[in-house]
Amino acid sequence: QVQLVESGGGSVQAGGSLRLSCLASGNTATTYHYHMGWFRQTPGKEREGVAAIDSGGNTRYADSVKGRFTISKDSAKNILYLQMNNLKPEDTAIYYCAADSSPLLFKLTVFPFAYAGQGTQVTVSS
Repeated sequence: QVQLVESGGGSVQAGGSLRLSCLASGNTATTYHYHMGWFRQTPGKEREGVAAIDSGGNTRYADSVKGRFTISKDSAKNILYLQMNNLKPEDTAIYYCAADSSPLLFKLTVFPFAYAGQGTQVTVSS
């Protein structure tokens, strides 16, 4: 089993920045080749994909965050990051990290992931 724990959320004003982290623990050797990603959800809306990274370091972003968000990972420390710059009020959501072997994750498709964290709240005020 693998546990994912997010941190780094908070409240910022529009135009500000935050960096989210997702620490993986447990039997992480089994997920070395997994795709990993960040997803977000606001009340009343479906969960949506934000950014993903595959085992080779290739990345993909939702159109709404391209040029503002950067996904990266430190495989040695088992940490996934999401650097969020120029935040907008519409970025307000609970952000989750997820891991799965399916390429659907890298396509930012939402489905029952093998592993997902509990989420961290990001609030952007105007």
